[in-house]
Amino acid sequence: MLLFGAQRRAGSRLQTLRELYASFIGENSPEARGRHLLREWLSPVQLAQFDEHRYFDVVGCDTAKRYHINYGTAANIHELDGAGTPRVGWCFAPSARLVPGDVMLAQKIALETNENAALSVANEFPPRMAFNR
Repeated sequence: MLLFGAQRRAGSRLQTLRELYASFIGENSPEARGRHLLREWLSPVQLAQFDEHRYFDVVGCDTAKRYHINYGTAANIHELDGAGTPRVGWCFAPSARLVPGDVMLAQKIALETNENAALSVANEFPPRMAFNR
């Protein structure tokens, strides 16, 4: 009886160690690191939007237009009208293969610091019909 209890405790410790290792690996994946870096650069309002909806809004530095950046790496930016309705979609991203958090951070920085240059290389697309604000 005592032996079985020791084996059970050892098995429980091993299971706990496996779960801890899996958690560590998950938190150190490229995608997790990209999300962490993005979160560090977001304003409190943007961070609240991102946590609740997986998107955040930025204001362009050249035109003061508002853009909605959705979680993703392509075709994930919408220019909003005064009522917050998508007017047009924009697609631009770094040329390297990056995780979504890194791409979204690059898009945020580009729109907030060099909006016209970013849009000059972007592809325009019609906004999606289903849009959650």
